[in-house]
Amino acid sequence: MERTFRAEAVVLYHWDYGEADRMVGLYTLEHGKLNALVKGARKARSRKAGHMEPFTRVSLMLAHGHSLNIITQADTLDAYLPLRENLEGVAYASCVVELIDKFAYEGEENRALFSLLTNTLQRLCKTEDAPLVLRYFEIRLLDLLGFRPKLFQCAVCQKEIQAEDQYFSAEAGGVLCPNCGRGKSGTRPISLHTLRYLRHLQRSSFSEVNKYTPLEETHREMENLMLHYITHLLERNLKTPGFLRKVKELSF
Repeated sequence: MERTFRAEAVVLYHWDYGEADRMVGLYTLEHGKLNALVKGARKARSRKAGHMEPFTRVSLMLAHGHSLNIITQADTLDAYLPLRENLEGVAYASCVVELIDKFAYEGEENRALFSLLTNTLQRLCKTEDAPLVLRYFEIRLLDLLGFRPKLFQCAVCQKEIQAEDQYFSAEAGGVLCPNCGRGKSGTRPISLHTLRYLRHLQRSSFSEVNKYTPLEETHREMENLMLHYITHLLERNLKTPGFLRKVKELSF
């Protein structure tokens, strides 16, 4: 193994380490998720600290230490500055990086996932419909990691889903027809309009999805359904959706 290596990365989070250092969680293009040490990052004269803020895309030189990767050089490629102009932007970006952190495996390269991450941060900088950007990210994330929800056939009987309200089962991994879903433990109803929009997210590019803004009630139903499914897959609760809800309440 070479002692030094380069990586393009997005900073997911950081935490204090020792008296003056900082550890950062990264999602990299070449090596997937990894942690690295930034020596002296908490000192006032540190040159690297400014490049190591969450939601920053950076070019790095790293060295393999005895037990830790050590960042020896850092340059900012994109700071996604519009995200930092308001608390809501930070909240949406936090939801994105938490999902990357919870789903991605240490040291497992996934260039498509890295591209989805950087494209999503860029879209959050440009759009007024951040909830739609987040839903699209969630659907694509699940696709790339092998958790694509079944939305076109019943996940139990495999029959084609008809144009009517259906049920959703996180345990079964998708939509259930009324015959299979009615009265079944753990299922929840899903309206026809929400199902159609989730299908649209699943099979369309973002530019196509962005042409049509769903109704507010559709947004809410999609948000609750996706959170329910993702929480089931992870077998743990996420922290950032609660933070996002509090930020939204403050904005009213």
